[in-house]
Amino acid sequence: MKTYDIAVIPGDGIGKEVVPVSLKVLDTIAEIHGGLKFNYTEFPWSCDYYLEHGKMMPEDGIQTLSNFNGIFLGAIGNPNVVADHISLWGLLIKIRRSFEQSINIRPAKYFKGLRSPLVNPNDFDLIVVRENSEGEYSEVGGRIHKGEDEIAIQNAVFTKKGTERAMKYAFELALQRRGHVTSATKSNGIFHSMPFWDDVFNETKQKYSDVQTSSYHIDALAAFFVTRPEIFDVIVASNLFGDILTDIGGAIMGSIGIAPAANINLNGKYPSMFEPVHGSAPDIYGQGIANPIGQIWTAKMMLDHFREAELGKKLLDVVEDVTNDGFKTPDIGGKMSTIEVADEICSRLQKTYSLS
Repeated sequence: MKTYDIAVIPGDGIGKEVVPVSLKVLDTIAEIHGGLKFNYTEFPWSCDYYLEHGKMMPEDGIQTLSNFNGIFLGAIGNPNVVADHISLWGLLIKIRRSFEQSINIRPAKYFKGLRSPLVNPNDFDLIVVRENSEGEYSEVGGRIHKGEDEIAIQNAVFTKKGTERAMKYAFELALQRRGHVTSATKSNGIFHSMPFWDDVFNETKQKYSDVQTSSYHIDALAAFFVTRPEIFDVIVASNLFGDILTDIGGAIMGSIGIAPAANINLNGKYPSMFEPVHGSAPDIYGQGIANPIGQIWTAKMMLDHFREAELGKKLLDVVEDVTNDGFKTPDIGGKMSTIEVADEICSRLQKTYSLS
């Protein structure tokens, strides 16, 4: 019996609705597999927790989480009560940095049953590997002076170790897919960091003769995501560029509400964290209509990380079939509730396995 201890942080807003039903899907997978078990420990860390305690998580929160095999996160943020930079840096980014989750991966594909806003989506299937620990999201910089003389300086920090690490991950992933890596750059406008990025990419690709490569400036690459996404396989990008590209990826699928993400620790010292791309959506919280697909697809990525890729593939196949048959929440043109969509997925998983 394989047992995984999972720290569950539903967080804010619809995270508290989509996480419970996704755990039910995971339990269904474990039940029909027979040799798999998930132990969940839930933590109430959120903006509500901040309002009560003055911090997003307790002082020993990171130490507590370090004992788990994985972290399953819902959504963080409620700008009506806590500023975004406080909620993100106090929990989400704190976990990423403390646990050396240096890689963020986010897939986007033409999803059966979902109408892409693209006229010709051409069955695109891509995945963005985002450097997740430095780059434009560094903490180096500051603000000085006041009034009209105030200055804000934000330094982008790129190390060869961090940059090369992301690129190697992208090339290894491409070897498991269609064998192509695209680099997102902007070396024609950003004087130091992006030519450095290009140099490291050119060095890295020499070690992967079986992988084809291309490189696009980020503005053109963002346009190509819309006009011809089917040409891409694996894209490697800096922290900021990867963040922006993956929101476009969600948009061309037809909804950012179905997009998943994984924050990966590569050295095995700490747990990785799995979260959907969507936010906490406080405007619809409590109505029971939040789309659970992003969180469930995130569960699929956690299964992949635990080397249960076959289970993950079956789960995503079932999710697509359910969506294609009209079991959808209102945000993607359906009339079903969060629970009804998840229950249908569980039911079909059971039927699929009973026939296999």
